[in-house]
Amino acid sequence: MKLPFLQVDAFADRPFGGNPAAVMPLASWLPDETMQAIAMENNLSETAFTVPASGDADYELRWFTPTTEVALCGHATLASGHVLMKGEEIRFRTRKAGVLVVRRESGGELTLELPLTLVKPATDQALLAALGLPEGEVFLSYRGAEATAIILVADAKAVRDCAPDMRALRDIDLMAIVTAPGDGHDDVVSRVFVPAWGVDEDPVTGSAHAALAPFWAERLGRERFTAFQASRRGGRVECRLAGDRALLGGHCVTVIEGTYRLSSG
Repeated sequence: MKLPFLQVDAFADRPFGGNPAAVMPLASWLPDETMQAIAMENNLSETAFTVPASGDADYELRWFTPTTEVALCGHATLASGHVLMKGEEIRFRTRKAGVLVVRRESGGELTLELPLTLVKPATDQALLAALGLPEGEVFLSYRGAEATAIILVADAKAVRDCAPDMRALRDIDLMAIVTAPGDGHDDVVSRVFVPAWGVDEDPVTGSAHAALAPFWAERLGRERFTAFQASRRGGRVECRLAGDRALLGGHCVTVIEGTYRLSSG
């Protein structure tokens, strides 16, 4: 069996930036264990699999990390739109996050529309300890596709200096977003850690910005801002609120095109 394979750097305007995602358009679903094995072989934050759909969506979409299927992945959705979009809009039906839309703007930038993740204040000393943070304000999600924590720290330096205990975080089943006001070009800076889902530090996380968009819009007093995810690769996300949706803007670059060869022998 031969399957098309593309690797796309999402939220990047040049190769080797942003967050790499594998995109594999399928004619029909493979067995779950095969898709999981492919995602493990790719060893990227996420591998996106699509099959053609009808009705309210153009494609069905699922995402796998090297260890598990996830409920929502923004950057691999943007990458899938980059690969599959023929016109100005493409719609993906997902199992737990509803229908997700990617649009092409006049300047060539893509915009991803995601359902909001909303958080409220909480106390979680175990999470702060696992992140290696002596202090920080913790907010846990009460609405959204994924269990999420936002940890607000004093400044961008504290975000960049954060040194988590990844082994301890593997026992905490959520996405941890450490964030602070920006210190220059961008309004907001963040880093994202998800060891429990097979990704120690994610380079640029679309789904995290579905939580950061309403969180920072309230604190900044405006519905549009720029966010920089300060991973080693780094990436910039243009964030905007639109009702109960987050609109996340960025570019994509295809860096690999190839073929997967599967056999039973």
